[in-house]
Formats: sequence, structure tokens, C-alpha cells
Amino acid sequence: MPSKKRRRKEERPKIHPKNKYSDNPPDFALLASLYPTFKPFVFYTREGRPRIDWTDFNATRELTRVLLLHDHNLHWWIPHGQLCPTVPNRSNYIHWIEDLLSSHIIPRDNTDGGNVRGFDIGTGANCIYPLLGASLLGWSFVASDMTDVAIEWAERNVKNNPNISELIEIRKVKCSQNTLSPEGLSGESSYSEEREGLPSSSLDISASEDKSYYGPAILVDVVRDGETFDFCMCNPPFFESFEEAGLNPKTSCGGTYEEMVCPGGEKAFITRIIEDSVVLKQSFRWYTSMVGRKVNLKFLVSKLREVGVTVVKTTEFVQGKTFRWGLAWSFVPPAKKIVTPHVTEKNILSFMLEGIQRQFGAIHVLQSVESFFLAGGASCKLNASSFVVDITASADHCNALLNNDVKYIDEVASCSNVQEAPSNLCFRILVFQQIPGTLLVKGSLQHRDSALSGFHLLFS
Repeated sequence: MPSKKRRRKEERPKIHPKNKYSDNPPDFALLASLYPTFKPFVFYTREGRPRIDWTDFNATRELTRVLLLHDHNLHWWIPHGQLCPTVPNRSNYIHWIEDLLSSHIIPRDNTDGGNVRGFDIGTGANCIYPLLGASLLGWSFVASDMTDVAIEWAERNVKNNPNISELIEIRKVKCSQNTLSPEGLSGESSYSEEREGLPSSSLDISASEDKSYYGPAILVDVVRDGETFDFCMCNPPFFESFEEAGLNPKTSCGGTYEEMVCPGGEKAFITRIIEDSVVLKQSFRWYTSMVGRKVNLKFLVSKLREVGVTVVKTTEFVQGKTFRWGLAWSFVPPAKKIVTPHVTEKNILSFMLEGIQRQFGAIHVLQSVESFFLAGGASCKLNASSFVVDITASADHCNALLNNDVKYIDEVASCSNVQEAPSNLCFRILVFQQIPGTLLVKGSLQHRDSALSGFHLLFS
């Protein structure tokens, strides 16, 4: 048992594979040799490893500056005390959204010529997401914030990069008269790249259970009439108080009250984004946000199910000792197709299907799959305890399924694109609940020598 735990820990992904720092983490010694302004912040351990003092805001800010310049050709700066972002972590979020957009789970309107348009909620003085998204992927952004300092420096950072400045619009959010305290539109805990982390789950968070967000507008009244976006993204104010935000004395990445704190913390803030999304609906293909506490992620997913979204996606961002979660949802009807199957080196074909309608349970899907293939003459073995159906079919069976227009109560549709199958084609279909209210269907071809080049299942 202990060996299994160690193996799972070793296999845990630490950074998005598309991230520039996936195989090449920042080299402090190299950066110090190339950038004299960074050199004073670098020291060496007894083992000769270069390090910086993560509790020194000037060190973390200079590291961010040289990383953006060296690896992204971006000119960037923020005044003292403003939130200093960590570049590899922010790149993870950008690439996750890239994955969502390229997955085609949610169909896209092609009338915009293929240009991707995002909305950064609370961009802060650093304006990090629009700068990275525009420089890495050519995306355009509307970036919002509420404070004069954030607006001024975000605009400076955009203007100092004329090659992408036309892709980014900075939009100030007007504070309503009923704003009772300076809640932030931009949020991030003040933690470093290596030691960045949220306060322990032992903190008493029950006090925020019934708190609602009552700060400045987030999406409604900021998004203009007729505007559409491919996605929104957000680092919410994670904390309910400034004292809570400063619980990690080992790090210093700055951060103002407006950036880190709002009544109810991230739970209330993201709940308001969900409420705004109910109003705006399909104005965005994807609504997304960072989440700092897993217990809040579970609550927010449940909230999304209540409001009737069509798709919910979650992910975990792991970078060094930082653990965050990404939450994405949509009101756009999902495309009725699966992720394109692919053949591995061992010729084992697999597919994954998402977007099953909420009224279908796992056992219903399994029974429908079994009935569907039995109707074509295939043999099936259903294991209800493990939610698996093992299927053996011949080429004639598959042809029978293709040629017969059979409809079932659960509306399981057809097989398609089946080419010369072997005499005995064996494959397995598994259905399980990934998170409450979400079914995940996986299929794998068990016959290693099969000449089958494509096998699709479609559920509606």
C-alpha cells in the first residue's frame, strides 16, 4: 500500500506540458549573468544551488520582470506593494483555457474569423493574463479593474509592448454607491513560486458560509450590450480579511487589500460570477475562475449544477508547492461528439465522451450500451458493480448496427466509421461519475492486433 501512494505522488503532473517551463524551469544563475539588476537578489546554497529570498518583494518582482523579458519579450513593471504574479503558474492557467477552446466540447461560432477573445476579471496593475495570452497565442482581451493604480499601471504595461498593445483593452469598473468596503476585482494570495500556498484547511471558514458578495460589478454592467467572448478568467480575492491573507510569513509577492480581500472571500466572489453568468448565458463560451480551496470547489460545482449549466470542467494546477484548482462552465449546448480517438503505439484504440444529459445515470448508460450492441448481434457482459460492459462483435455485427435504424428509450445513437474489423472485435466501455452530476464514458479497444482505424460512439 505505501508503495502505491509513492507511485501516485511521483506520477502527479506538476506543470502543463505546453508551459515554457515544463522542461526548463527558470535558471537563476543564467538570469543573474544576463541581467545585472537581478544578480544582487541571487545567492547560493552550500550545495551551490542558486536561490532568491522569497520574502523579499523586490526579489520576486525582479524575477517576474526578467522572466517576462527573457522568455516572452515583454516589458513589465509594477509599483511596490501591488500584486506580483508568478509567471509559470499564470502560464498554466492560460494553457488550460487553450485546451478548453481547442477541445471543441463547446462549439464555436466561426463568424469572428478564428480570433479568440477573452475577458480578464480583475487584471490588476500587473495585467499578466492579457500580456501572456496575447504574446503566446495572439488572443485579444478586455481587462477590467476598479482602482486607479491598477488601471494606470495595466495601461502602462500594455503600451510598453506595442507589438501586442492593440490586442488589449483596459476597462475601468465603476464602484456602485452601495459598495460597503474595498473588495477587489483582482485577487491572488501573496505567495512565491516555490512556497506559494493558501492557509491551512484547519482555518475556520464556517463564518463565511452565508456571506454574499456585495462589491463592485464583475461581469454584468461591465460587459457591454452585444459583446461576446470565448472565455473569461479570474484570480478572485481569496481571503475574507487582510489578516488571513498574511498568514504565510515565508513569502512576499505583495498584494493590496483590493486584490486579496472581499467579504465572503473567493467563495462569495466566484458565486457572483456564477450569478452573472446566469444573466449573460451564451455571451461567453466558457466562464472560468481559479479556486484556492478544494472545499470551495465542491460547493461551487454544486452551485453550477443548480443553475443548469450544460458543462462543468475542473482541473488542478500544481507548480512547486502551489496547489490551485481551475473551474470552468458553459451554458452553450455541448457538441454531440467525442474527443477524436487516437491509436497508441500498441494499437489500443480509446475514446472519451462527455456531456451526457444530467437525467441519465451511469447504470442507465451502461444498460443502453448493452441493449444497443445486443440488438446488432454482438455479445455483451455487463458488470454493474464496476460499471463496465465488455463487448465482442464481428464485422457483420458492426455492419448490422450501422445499417439498422434502431432507436431506444435512452436515445443511444450509432456506431460510425468502422473499417474492416477482425473476426472477433473486443472492446470495453466504462461509465463512472467524475464529480457529482457529471458522467464520464471511456471506451478502449482490447484487441491489440485490430485493423480498426476508427470507432465512434455518440450519445445524445
